[in-house]
Amino acid sequence: MSDSENRKQGRPPKKYPYNIRDKQEKKAAYRTLIRPELADELYDKIMEIVIMQKKYRDPDYSAKALAKELKTNTRYLSAVVNSRFGMNYSCLLNKYRVQDALHLLTDKRYLDRNVEEISAMVGFANRQSFYAAFYKNMGDTPNGYRRKNAKK
Repeated sequence: MSDSENRKQGRPPKKYPYNIRDKQEKKAAYRTLIRPELADELYDKIMEIVIMQKKYRDPDYSAKALAKELKTNTRYLSAVVNSRFGMNYSCLLNKYRVQDALHLLTDKRYLDRNVEEISAMVGFANRQSFYAAFYKNMGDTPNGYRRKNAKK
């Protein structure tokens, strides 16, 4: 139940660790202005650059840098990311960073690495953003995930 629904029914808003909030669906007129063919082309290029080339591992790789590489503007890029991936640019990067971290947290070759080192390896600029993104995507902390999966 969302915070707004809780308030309407007289209940306090739900508390999340790491300051995570319920996702709010926004109405944005510019999303309807996206040409499907161009959006599909940009989607493929975003997948190639961000995911296949693993640019998500660069903590300084911004939407502005990607837009420049794709020869478009950030507003259009954001609209395409939102419509095709169903999330904003930073959530997209964090999703792939967390997926990468899942592998490293359980890989025997990286057992000697602490969580902070792994978070830096996958592109997080700091420990707090890693923990928040990890918890949001996995519902657990990186250390909790590592402990549970080390037993397997």
